[in-house]
Amino acid sequence: MFVMPQASSLFTRLEYHLARQLFHTRWLPRSPRTQRLTMHLFQRCADAGHPAALSLYGHMLFHRAVTPQDKARGARYVLEAAQGGDLHAQYQAGQIYEHGCAQYPHRADRAVTWYARAGEAGHRLAAERLARAYRDGELELPQDPERTAHWTALAERNAVPVAPLDSDEAGTRH
Repeated sequence: MFVMPQASSLFTRLEYHLARQLFHTRWLPRSPRTQRLTMHLFQRCADAGHPAALSLYGHMLFHRAVTPQDKARGARYVLEAAQGGDLHAQYQAGQIYEHGCAQYPHRADRAVTWYARAGEAGHRLAAERLARAYRDGELELPQDPERTAHWTALAERNAVPVAPLDSDEAGTRH
């Protein structure tokens, strides 16, 4: 696995943490200045190769972009995060290829590939999307009751999030 040196820098991780705090803090006024700062921090982290920033900032750019260039840059960030193994970015990559945009035209085969990666890794919405696609014959897939059942079962299994075990709890749970 290739990790960009910049992404592992302490400064980048701190900037990302600050950007997330600014993004989710309800007590801080949502001024245009604060929003610009938050987006600037996310962009710096994404440009440095921070995996979560690539996914989150790419998603925001893709869905909220004013210009086609920003939308394409958002898609590029999301696809980079997806290739790096980010579960949410893999689902978003499926959506990008399902719906298409200027730089990344509709490609049902790639959408199915990304949805399958995300669904197999535990992303409920990706599994649900593939279950619907196989049930209704969408995404250039044949109607297939067996595969519909497979993806439906996977979606149901992923519906209840499993809390990760702490290292202290791992030895005491049975």
